[in-house]
Amino acid sequence: MKPEDIIIAPIVTEKSNDQLQEGKYTFEVNRKATKVEIAKAVEKLFDVKVLKVNTMNVNGKKKRVGYHMGKTSDWKKAIVTIDTNPEETSYLAKGGKTTKVSKKYKDSIDEFMGA
Repeated sequence: MKPEDIIIAPIVTEKSNDQLQEGKYTFEVNRKATKVEIAKAVEKLFDVKVLKVNTMNVNGKKKRVGYHMGKTSDWKKAIVTIDTNPEETSYLAKGGKTTKVSKKYKDSIDEFMGA
């Protein structure tokens, strides 16, 4: 699946807005998508480093329109935790030299709130 097919829409609620300071973003995702696919899609679409993905299946609610009973469709929700402090890392390369790698990730998703 393409990343555009995995991430359907952001979920903007009072609770999800409170979690933005912790680096947690909530999305409606494809029901068949796995946690690994969701993490790769968010990293590719928004250029951030994903630390953790929590998913849950949300059952549809029963709705009534006049005499007729119906049901809204089931959907899947993902809470994605991103790295809010991307720092450069250093490691020992060949020959014992210290090499630094700067991470080119953003620390927030600006498109989430429509900015």
